[in-house]
Amino acid sequence: MDFFDILSMIGGLALLLYGMNAMGDGLAKASGGRLERILEKLTSNPIRAVLLGAGVTAVIQSSSATTVMVVGFVNSGIMKLHQAVGIIMGANVGTTVTSWILSLSGIESDNFWIQLLKPSSFAPVLGIIGVVLMMFQKEEKKKNIGQVLIGFAILMTGMDAMSSAVKPLADVPEFTGILTAFSNPVLGMLAGALLTAVIQSSSASVGILQALCATGAVSYGTAIPIIMGQNIGTCATALISGAGASKNARRAALVHLYFNVIGTVVFMVIFYAVNALVHFEFLGDAANAAGIAVVHTAFNLAATAVLLPFSRGLERLAVLSIPDDEQPEELREFQLLDDRFLSKPGFAVGECCQVTARMAELTKRSIEGAFDLVEGEYSEEKAGEIQALEAKIDRYEDELGTYLVKISRHSLSREDNCTVSILLHSIGNLERISDHAVNLMESARELHEKDIHFSADGAEELGVFTRALRDIVDRAIRTFIEGDLTLAATVEPLEETIDEINDTIMLHHIERLKSGECTIESGFVLQDIANNYERVADHCSNLAVCQLEVRQGDFDTHAYLHEVKATDNEFRRRFDAFSEEYRLG
Repeated sequence: MDFFDILSMIGGLALLLYGMNAMGDGLAKASGGRLERILEKLTSNPIRAVLLGAGVTAVIQSSSATTVMVVGFVNSGIMKLHQAVGIIMGANVGTTVTSWILSLSGIESDNFWIQLLKPSSFAPVLGIIGVVLMMFQKEEKKKNIGQVLIGFAILMTGMDAMSSAVKPLADVPEFTGILTAFSNPVLGMLAGALLTAVIQSSSASVGILQALCATGAVSYGTAIPIIMGQNIGTCATALISGAGASKNARRAALVHLYFNVIGTVVFMVIFYAVNALVHFEFLGDAANAAGIAVVHTAFNLAATAVLLPFSRGLERLAVLSIPDDEQPEELREFQLLDDRFLSKPGFAVGECCQVTARMAELTKRSIEGAFDLVEGEYSEEKAGEIQALEAKIDRYEDELGTYLVKISRHSLSREDNCTVSILLHSIGNLERISDHAVNLMESARELHEKDIHFSADGAEELGVFTRALRDIVDRAIRTFIEGDLTLAATVEPLEETIDEINDTIMLHHIERLKSGECTIESGFVLQDIANNYERVADHCSNLAVCQLEVRQGDFDTHAYLHEVKATDNEFRRRFDAFSEEYRLG
């Protein structure tokens, strides 16, 4: 094996790893976060947990990715530790699908149809189809399918390149000597664990072992201990992910480790004990890629079948390893914004939507409380609640803004890009509404402390104004949470009505001031309230227009509003209806 063979082997490994990653990313994008959402909504049925864990891992081609997601779910409090155990077991089964895909490279036959099954035959075709989809299709889903096909073609090309490059190793005595050493169960297991821990992918390390089988120098006696070690080494990713997480999240990572260690130890003790009695002759036979896939799958299926009834025992073992403190851990306010979810940005975007919806609900509660104070039900307790909500909403804006910027650095689908844009625009408007809630609370406090009262007509008009504000806030928040574009289109006509109400109230106040019905002092407070009402309506309009414009691939608020007010008959009809509903006096 010369220098250029080594280069070919390294290049093949690089293609294998990149192709595996590209295929997994394409599948994850195509799912749009739905696979992870299935896991999140999982019931406590252990059999279903195993099947879902296996299915999701088979699709995204990475047990490490699935396990890291599960650690994130447990850390976020949206999944219980006992639910995570079944998924982790299923992930180990699902990851064996990759070894079967890679085993196709070992197909040998003169039959035309069987030759078509060889990666060297169909991988180029899939690659060409993938390139066409990526370059010439505008639809996001088709582009994602193209990425999957290209990733698969690269993966299989890398596997073929590695297999071809290592074939000369069969004639190198030093190489066969090393492999003979690995036939020692302990050394082979340690080697497999170390290799997998370094590259952080059991699928890739199994692929490397399958490629080495092309030399004909890898016996089953050598391969089996290495495969056992690979199952232990893959736990490194989850253990690293669990660092700094909650106790239950670290326990989930330990469950992954304990499952693989116990399964490996039990298998090796029984297997080599039986071998000492009956001497398995196949251990001396040269392994092939399909044989590696069989061993890999058989071990993980057997380990899952044996240990699934003892899943509660694994959970208790993890709890004993990381015991509870005297005080139970409190769930963090922003537990869904977990950096572990960034590896699947489509899912992370969905979690952001949930957190922002919570922010929107808090904002509505804050402004509704301010309306109650303005309408004469002032209390220091409610005023303090509004201030506390404003501080919390500020924190939401900071946390969400930071997390959304992190997400935006990843490769996102068009739909997810739209969602991120909407969220980034919306969190600022929600935070500003809560600021105006505090301003209104301070105006209500001034009315209360100075015992200021509006005239009967002024109070009645302010009541109509408040009713219109409650309506527009409700419409804007529902529009944001539900994504209802039909409802969004009703917000701007109401905002225009509110602008007219504001102007009319101030004109009426000046008339009452001249006639002595109102005082200058009450006028100052009324002006503050009206200004804050008008600004709240503006931010509600921003929330709705953002939904409409970004979904249409544009975001020019002023141009949109100018066009819709000038040319949209439906806008005029709605405006007239709102003007009638909130008519003053």
